[in-house]
Amino acid sequence: MGRLKVSRAEYAGACYGVQRALDLTLETANADKTVCTLGPLIHNPQVVSDLAARGIRVADAVEDCTEQAVVIRSHGVVPEVLDALAARGNEIVDATCPHVMRAQRAAAKLAAEGYHVLVVGEEGHPEVEGILAHARREGDQCMVVGAVEDIPEDLNEPVGIVVQTTQSHQKLAEIVGALQARGLEPVVKDTICFATIQRQDAARALARSVDVMLVIGGRNSSNTTRLYEMCAGCCDAVYHIESAQEIDPSWFAHKTTVGISAGASTPENQIEEVVSYLETLD
Repeated sequence: MGRLKVSRAEYAGACYGVQRALDLTLETANADKTVCTLGPLIHNPQVVSDLAARGIRVADAVEDCTEQAVVIRSHGVVPEVLDALAARGNEIVDATCPHVMRAQRAAAKLAAEGYHVLVVGEEGHPEVEGILAHARREGDQCMVVGAVEDIPEDLNEPVGIVVQTTQSHQKLAEIVGALQARGLEPVVKDTICFATIQRQDAARALARSVDVMLVIGGRNSSNTTRLYEMCAGCCDAVYHIESAQEIDPSWFAHKTTVGISAGASTPENQIEEVVSYLETLD
């Protein structure tokens, strides 16, 4: 195996919302307050472990939040959780990504205006659950649609759409196209994060030009999984890893070029660790 040429996607790694959540959490901990996060702050096991080592633990429920300050993770929460924390007297540090907040507001507005609200996204994902709950505070005709098959047969106008921030435009187009084929004209609030689009486009472009593609990020990260799936459609050898320790040198036998992308929950140090390891391979 000759020395590998390692290339990074033009856009990869932690997005603004994730970095903001990390910064808010550490700033709060540095202010001599006891801190917990309600659920994992981001979908990255290594980051969650690093925070635990700093004394910032994960609380699984409101009742488990015994610390002075509670950080709301980047995916957001349902409104009732914020109400419950306020009633308990916890200091709330809201690290919800601003793009997620925009989706929450858009869904609530559509519901208040009488639309049947479809949230295009992954059923059960915390971001999607939060968006759905904000909509249901304003109206009861709200549901998650993960695929064309999920659209109710009896759905009628008016229909409004909001989108999980890490979904793809291809998925959105499939849903909208299926509705239009039924004669429905939905009002679409495109709440896909621009950083998501940048990472997806950059990852696909790089995957087409290399022998092997590595996608770095938590296996519980929806946006990282989507990056992996997109790259797999452009490159024959694609691997989803969480750290450099998972790399098998045999992946690069008789290969000369390797590309690297990373999900929006992957900090720079984890990317650099992988790059440094690859550069040691001969």
